[in-house]
Amino acid sequence: MKWLIASDIHGSAVYCDRLSEAYKREQADRLLLLGDLLYHGPRNDLPEGYDPKKVISLLNSMKDRILCVRGNCDTEVDQMVLDFPIMAEYALLPVGNRLIFVTHGHHFHEQNLLPLCEGDILLAGHTHVPKCEEHESYIYMNPGSVSIPKEESWRGYMTLEDEIFIWKNLEGEVQMTYCL
Repeated sequence: MKWLIASDIHGSAVYCDRLSEAYKREQADRLLLLGDLLYHGPRNDLPEGYDPKKVISLLNSMKDRILCVRGNCDTEVDQMVLDFPIMAEYALLPVGNRLIFVTHGHHFHEQNLLPLCEGDILLAGHTHVPKCEEHESYIYMNPGSVSIPKEESWRGYMTLEDEIFIWKNLEGEVQMTYCL
């Protein structure tokens, strides 16, 4: 199964549309969203193409393919307009002999871990910075942001297939790769 993993759309219809194009281009089976879908948040400027209603329509058209966790900008009112669940604080995905702990990153992150087994993966968004870092007992990964990249990073996403993680910009150009 091929997953496309993305985070922090923040209401940008322009970049959500480009993410949708990437999903089709990648021929992914599922879309894993790490939160902050509709609202830009008080610490961010409005992203280009800010149009939450269009983002709602784009994402709802893919509702049967989406697995999502709640971001710090996602609320119950957002859940009322989205046709797929968004309020889970985390999800667990088995990959090979490892477990991927999927969360947004505002509660659980590198400085506030849940109990992870040796080799497990903490997959989070929130920082808007793509990252892959091997720690002594776990691996931390972040796809970055679809619409508001930070620290001079790119707008992008990750894919996961056959235990290989690939970070790409929205044009589909490979930026990083990690093999389990």
